[in-house]
Amino acid sequence: MAKTLTRLESVIRDRKNSGGKSSYVAKLLGKGRGKVAQKFGEEAVETIVAALAEDDEALVGEAADALFHLLILLAERDIPLADVLAELERREGMSGLAEKAARKD
Repeated sequence: MAKTLTRLESVIRDRKNSGGKSSYVAKLLGKGRGKVAQKFGEEAVETIVAALAEDDEALVGEAADALFHLLILLAERDIPLADVLAELERREGMSGLAEKAARKD
């Protein structure tokens, strides 16, 4: 799975750098961080709705859309997926309650 996300991250980065007008990614990024974040939020909400009111196939599709748009948001901030994966690895084996208590607020 990580290979799929890494390949997708690479495509998104290429489209960001190309600035092509025929690319959805480039067009979305061209609208600025606020619009990219808004679009990710919309996809996250659609994922929640699918989880609560739709079938598994709909949830899978919406989850894929949310992941895709999260990768675009990370690319907009120049944050590599590897940084997110490293954070998940750091948290592995730690209780969720302990991890939350250890955060610096």
